[in-house]
Amino acid sequence: MHSGHPLQQDLYLHVGHPAEPGFLRRRDGRNVARHLLIVDDDALFRRSLAFNLEQAGYRVSSSADAENALALARRDHPDLILLDIGLPGVDGLDALPRFRAEVGSPVIFLTSRRRALDQVLGLELGAVDYITKPFDMDILMARIKARLREAQLPAVKEPVEIRVGDLAIDPAAHTVALEGTPVGLPPRAFDLLHALAQEAGHVVRSEDLLARVWGAEFAGEPQVLYVHIRWLRQRLEIDPDRPRRILTVRGVGYKLVPSEA
Repeated sequence: MHSGHPLQQDLYLHVGHPAEPGFLRRRDGRNVARHLLIVDDDALFRRSLAFNLEQAGYRVSSSADAENALALARRDHPDLILLDIGLPGVDGLDALPRFRAEVGSPVIFLTSRRRALDQVLGLELGAVDYITKPFDMDILMARIKARLREAQLPAVKEPVEIRVGDLAIDPAAHTVALEGTPVGLPPRAFDLLHALAQEAGHVVRSEDLLARVWGAEFAGEPQVLYVHIRWLRQRLEIDPDRPRRILTVRGVGYKLVPSEA
């Protein structure tokens, strides 16, 4: 195994084990491989990634375009979808709402597009993660496992509502209202706001937010946090460049406070 080597065209094995998230244990005690769907128009990349995922114990389907992938997913429901943005015909950003509505599986974007705007759009539309190519296969495996674990977590009863000034967060309903007006947030942005609201008035360290919202495997990757903080400010602040609700404590983290009058 060539640990740390980014996967683009090169291959290395990542051998799975039935106790790992590549397998789902049924009630009868049998281990069933988790089903992943790759949607990417690069045939060599598709085959390379499928090979690595199969070696890790996953069952893999693949498609070169979104329309065919949707048809595959309807026939054989995937546990998770790995979706490229730059697809022929319907691109990944346009296809994501259809995957969510018609299939319901969590989606990770795997793409060469590094623009922050693409990342914000992808996460806003409801992707659970965004990974740029080339990437380290160990990191991809860790994020796949984390997203699959999240999809299996049982619902936990939350307080009815958290209020921070005129901002109301309802964890049970997964809703946010600003001055009584609903504010739509994608899942990860909601989780970040919820984490800040639970510590309202106090600084939450950046590394703690990454661990709580994205998982320990995101340690040392603050860019995903910056993107989500900026996106929250665009939705919740009068002037996102001069925030009054979500404050930066330089070198430490972020703090959610009631907006000044």
